[in-house]
Amino acid sequence: MKTIDEMLSLDLITHEQHRQIGEWIASADSPDAILAMPAPLWQAVERASEVMGVDADLLRPPSLDAGDFAG
Repeated sequence: MKTIDEMLSLDLITHEQHRQIGEWIASADSPDAILAMPAPLWQAVERASEVMGVDADLLRPPSLDAGDFAG
């Protein structure tokens, strides 16, 4: 939910899309159920993800010092 909240705050999705996506995710009982989200909602998420660089973040190799994180 944090990611779609950020998408909303950056005006990358509408309030209505945020509500619908949030409701879909909340009602999904599995990853497959989330993947069954209606195409228009997926398209909104994909466009926003592209602008935010989400895919690039997921594909970036881990930092060599990631194991030293004391958090």
